[in-house]
Amino acid sequence: MTVLDRLAERVSGSQPLPPAWVVAATGLAALVIVLNTESWRLAGKVITIAHEGGHALASVLSGRRLDGIRLHADSSGVTYSRGPRHGPGLVLTAAAGYVTPPLLGAGAAWLLAGRHQTAVLWLALVLLAATLLAIRNAFGALAVLATAAGVLAVSYFAAAAVQAGFAYLAAWFLLLGGLRPVLELPRRRRRGPRRGASDADQLARLTGLPSGVWITLFALVSIAALAVGVRLLILSA
Repeated sequence: MTVLDRLAERVSGSQPLPPAWVVAATGLAALVIVLNTESWRLAGKVITIAHEGGHALASVLSGRRLDGIRLHADSSGVTYSRGPRHGPGLVLTAAAGYVTPPLLGAGAAWLLAGRHQTAVLWLALVLLAATLLAIRNAFGALAVLATAAGVLAVSYFAAAAVQAGFAYLAAWFLLLGGLRPVLELPRRRRRGPRRGASDADQLARLTGLPSGVWITLFALVSIAALAVGVRLLILSA
């Protein structure tokens, strides 16, 4: 059996579910990371990567031409794409950002409930590699590479128990961390230096629906993903 065959078998195989205390402890740790201002300042950049990756994927799937992604040290980011200035493709692209992190968290929770901890880590690596190809600034490349290096180190060198804990922590973090920017969006729209430049504002201009409607939709999707993800993670305990 070649190295690639062994890797494929390892990724596609199932692993034992961790003890219930691991599921609970990783959930609590993720909640602390999300609520603490200092830890969020660093860890929140992972949510930004997922957010901009969602814009990028939606732009490609809707037939637009992806020009690149830029990530900034203040945890903001922007995705550039070319195509029609109106229409469903641009609406889908603009709407994808805020809902992508919690939806990824729900997907990870589904894989974890099926005992596929290793698959979660390697799928994360694939998504990070695809995102890296679209990055167009040095800080963004550094942020994605640092995240990928951490995931790679755990998925390739760590023991199975550590991998399981890391995968559960990642799922909890995407679910909980994906909700925080949505809840902060109304305040940042009012006080931020780029008023009127949020995804909700862009969608309001494209569709005629008030930005508050889009913020509510982001919140409903994020909360629904959180509810589904929590149920899957608890059932896997």
